[in-house]
Amino acid sequence: MQASESLNIVCQRIRLSGLVQGVGFRPFVWRLAKELNLTGWVRKDNHGLEIEVCGDAEQVQNLIERLQDDAPSISRIDSVLAQDTVVECVAEDFYILNSLGGRAAAMIAPDTAVCRDCLAEMFDPANRRWRHAFASCSNCGPRYSVCRALPFTRERSSLKPFTPCPKCQNEYRRTGDRRHHNEVNCCPKCGPELALLDGAGRPLPGDPIAQALALLAQGKIVAIKDLGGFHLACDARNAKAVAELRQRKQRDEKPFSVMLANASSASTFVQLGVGEPGLLAMPERPIILLKKRSSCDAALPGVASGLGWLGVMMPCTPLQYLLFHAAAGSPEGLGWLDLPQKLALVMISADPGDEPLIIDNDDALQRLSEIADAFLLHGREIMSGCNDSVARSGPGGLKLVRRAGGYTPRAIKLPRSGPPVLAVGGRFKNTVCLTRGDEAFVSQHIGDLDNVATCDFFDATITRLLKFIEIKPALIAHDFDRDFHSTHFALDFAHQRGVPALAVQHHHAHVASVLAEHRVDAPVIALALDGVGLGADGGDWGGELLRVDGAYFERLGHLAPLQLADQHAIREPWRLAAAVLQQLGRGQEIEQRFAQQLSAASVNKTLEGGAHCPQTSSLGCYINAAASLLGVKSMMAFDGQAASLLEGLAERYGDILPVNDGWTIKDGCLNLLPLFSILADEKDPGRGAAIFHATLVAALSDWVYTVAPANGTIVGSGACFLNMILARGLRSRLGGHGLHLIEARRLPPNDGGLALGQAWIAQQYLLGKSKETPPSAL
Repeated sequence: MQASESLNIVCQRIRLSGLVQGVGFRPFVWRLAKELNLTGWVRKDNHGLEIEVCGDAEQVQNLIERLQDDAPSISRIDSVLAQDTVVECVAEDFYILNSLGGRAAAMIAPDTAVCRDCLAEMFDPANRRWRHAFASCSNCGPRYSVCRALPFTRERSSLKPFTPCPKCQNEYRRTGDRRHHNEVNCCPKCGPELALLDGAGRPLPGDPIAQALALLAQGKIVAIKDLGGFHLACDARNAKAVAELRQRKQRDEKPFSVMLANASSASTFVQLGVGEPGLLAMPERPIILLKKRSSCDAALPGVASGLGWLGVMMPCTPLQYLLFHAAAGSPEGLGWLDLPQKLALVMISADPGDEPLIIDNDDALQRLSEIADAFLLHGREIMSGCNDSVARSGPGGLKLVRRAGGYTPRAIKLPRSGPPVLAVGGRFKNTVCLTRGDEAFVSQHIGDLDNVATCDFFDATITRLLKFIEIKPALIAHDFDRDFHSTHFALDFAHQRGVPALAVQHHHAHVASVLAEHRVDAPVIALALDGVGLGADGGDWGGELLRVDGAYFERLGHLAPLQLADQHAIREPWRLAAAVLQQLGRGQEIEQRFAQQLSAASVNKTLEGGAHCPQTSSLGCYINAAASLLGVKSMMAFDGQAASLLEGLAERYGDILPVNDGWTIKDGCLNLLPLFSILADEKDPGRGAAIFHATLVAALSDWVYTVAPANGTIVGSGACFLNMILARGLRSRLGGHGLHLIEARRLPPNDGGLALGQAWIAQQYLLGKSKETPPSAL
């Protein structure tokens, strides 16, 4: 220690790790040091931030504490390491030094919504950023989507072609400025420019924002280049425009999300519960699924018809805010942002053919020419596409449905440090995951690996993450199913790199994802409830009661098997309902109940034979069967449609008592056929939906009671836990018996969380934390 006893002067070297780059942390450190009369410097490198500070010992300790307590809101500190150091020449002031290179140990921040300070400048006619479509500062704006390489600097971003003007350079250099060292800083004189083009790619005259708004008011469809890719927008109140977008996008029934200026505007269409206005305004800006008002479908015809929830999002980028500002009459100041605004825009991803989100201008002009009437473009390149994140709000807090923009690539802290692992997820709702030490980096939503473009995006995403994180995986984890593109990639990658691969069972991974997120490192009882995933016995699993201990799992029970007449049964609930009727001994009803289905007779015959019918324990299939038996939905236009409609009916009907004799449990097998016998005769779909959910919750709870230890932790995992009635009911019922239910929160419970679970299991396997070799080891 270098100290003067009279002045008690010390010098320390401080190392910060976590999300500390591109979030205004160096200016924050500078301001703290100046306030505390400390000297030294701060710089960023590929490990995070390094600080050297000299001054009064008490003030140095104060700085260390405030680095954590008062850190910028979009930052995350994982560790603060301080040690005494010898300084030959003590600085006379505190400085921000240039960045160092080297191997990456830090990570870029996610993109975040434009902050209130930047909005105030945008809507001040006297400010040089009046109506500037690319306003940002150290506290907000693009990060991940514009980053080429680490450490994050302007030279390594897509802002490189836009040389800052003298005023922007001064802001960047001025240590007390909000834009000090903001790598994406720009203004109307030096930043990207907006342009409005017609459907043929020809420039349209006039102000791009005003003209785009005029086209939207005329019922036109406008493709808008935003943070992570292109959106397709139209007037949500215009039934003809909404129908035209559906026809052009070939999206007949899947719900659209709506962008509204603020929570006050949203309250016209949805019921806002406690805390939900704040969720809409989160800097991550996810689409929030909120309960509709009864008048919603009439006010927004064709947007999300028949469903109980509406996807609502607030503007995220300056460009989006400018559309609402123009619609409000271009007022001065921020007052209008707190008032209800009439403009309501359908805002959906521009991903034709369920391929990855379009991010390139030329690609948009070519591939969206048959969909969009006009294009609102700019010249800032998007380095990696990111869809909008989607979340549900409920009593247990926010639950992600899709994790992408605003969250990626924020690390998830693991219970312990382990060897580096690459996990490649599954086939549907794919994400990938890389681990480094005790951090897991889960990619943005990639999508269903069903087409060449999405598979290419999958490959490119892995390449990008490996480049950013700079690790060499010691193990590659993948799903059991060898038909998946992700599995092919994993096995090829492992062979080329000379590292082992580990096949991880689908539902084991679902449970492990929750354990990793909650940092639980102990054996647990778990429910894994979803659609269909390949089981350890080669069968189709999906309603599982498991005991999980690290890389080892044991199947304690499952739902009674349900026959799958053919491969179409997963998408066509009537075929599942027919299987239920056959198992109830009521097969003679199939052809009459489903007379409108041309293949009803052949399905009946196949089910009667039974010998060639695969079976599944999937709860998702049982839910779809219930929806069809009750006349809610027999043919699905999109994944999860029948379940969503059934849940919406039950929510509207309200509470009802379960049918006490609606299930049986024998040798770990939960049989729901007694419940379906009642549903098959129910005439009121709403009442039937309520009975189904209430009885399902009671049955699953009783099932858990048969194996759960007293006061234990129960894991709830799989896509079925997106059903709020199911999750809420299980949390309450299990809690009443002293059991604590934990669920996915920071990742989706669906297959979007599989990669994290695979990675956690792979780490446990490498660390030798299982009692025996898992059945999945290759």
